[in-house]
Amino acid sequence: MSAFLTIDTHWMTAAVLAAFYGAVYAGRPPSWPKTVVRAGSVALLAWLGLRLGAPGMIVAGLFLGTLGDAFLSRPGRRAAQAGTAAFAAGHLAYAAAMLRPEGLGAALLLGLPLILLGLGGEYWLRPRLGAKAWAVRGYAAVIVAMALSALSLGPGYVLLQGGVLLYVISDLLLALELFALDGRRGWRLLPRLVWLAYWTGQATILFGALSLVPPV
Repeated sequence: MSAFLTIDTHWMTAAVLAAFYGAVYAGRPPSWPKTVVRAGSVALLAWLGLRLGAPGMIVAGLFLGTLGDAFLSRPGRRAAQAGTAAFAAGHLAYAAAMLRPEGLGAALLLGLPLILLGLGGEYWLRPRLGAKAWAVRGYAAVIVAMALSALSLGPGYVLLQGGVLLYVISDLLLALELFALDGRRGWRLLPRLVWLAYWTGQATILFGALSLVPPV
């Protein structure tokens, strides 16, 4: 009973930190409090994954997301690059946990709209990317690989696949914010929407991934 109370307490703490970040820090300049709140809300999800016995690669993806959040909430180009690399590695960890080779044919068919969206987005954003073009293409390929891996699971994993969809949406919104809107007024809620989709996606992936654990 005490173990479940501990899990519930940490889950609620993670959710409160996430809500606090969205309300107070999303879209604000870097600061150490921002780093602690942002990374802490995902670190607690990773800890919960360990306690709940989630697949190892899912837990690894959450820890990599924690690193990504920490780096991206710090100033400077190197911090941004390190954060992007951590998130890309996290996507690949999720893909490794979900990939079912026998389901890839159906996944490619179902994921065709996503592939076309990625290609269309790359064509649309190309004039705005400059020297970052190849890095963005590589990151987009990793996102698509994660999504196709989720689809390869087939039916019966709706919660996990929904979490992946939210994660993809957060990346699409972030790309819109960084490369298309260019700080344009009237879009001040966008950082909060990015965070909402991202953190909810991470939490949903965690609890959806528990269905991948074989029963004892």
